[in-house]
Amino acid sequence: MDSKLPKPLVGAMIYDDLKLYACLANYPIVKGHTVLVWKKSVNDLHLLPKRDYEYLMDKVDEVRNALLKTLKVKKVYLIYMDEINQVHWHLVPRYDERGFDIFQHKPSRLTDFSLTEKIKGNLILQI
Repeated sequence: MDSKLPKPLVGAMIYDDLKLYACLANYPIVKGHTVLVWKKSVNDLHLLPKRDYEYLMDKVDEVRNALLKTLKVKKVYLIYMDEINQVHWHLVPRYDERGFDIFQHKPSRLTDFSLTEKIKGNLILQI
């Protein structure tokens, strides 16, 4: 794995395969904030071959659906930011807020890993 992102915290891993992984964010802005990371070093989303892009987005959908079910929220924001020049998505559950208000939250180090197994239990993978 040659991702430029910090390694996931022990106990935070939701999904892992040869191409990508999903884990609870090390510094979440809300409960359930998840990061989905492409393992191979790729500077920008548009540089992924179509097949890899489609695979990535299928996994984003699967993890989002698991978050919706686990957290019983109506919306999970999909946020692509590439400030570190590495393909990754932030999946941020929306509770009682809208729009950019969610970014007013101060991130804090993840210490509660109880959601990990619950999200895994609701993860339905496409074949």
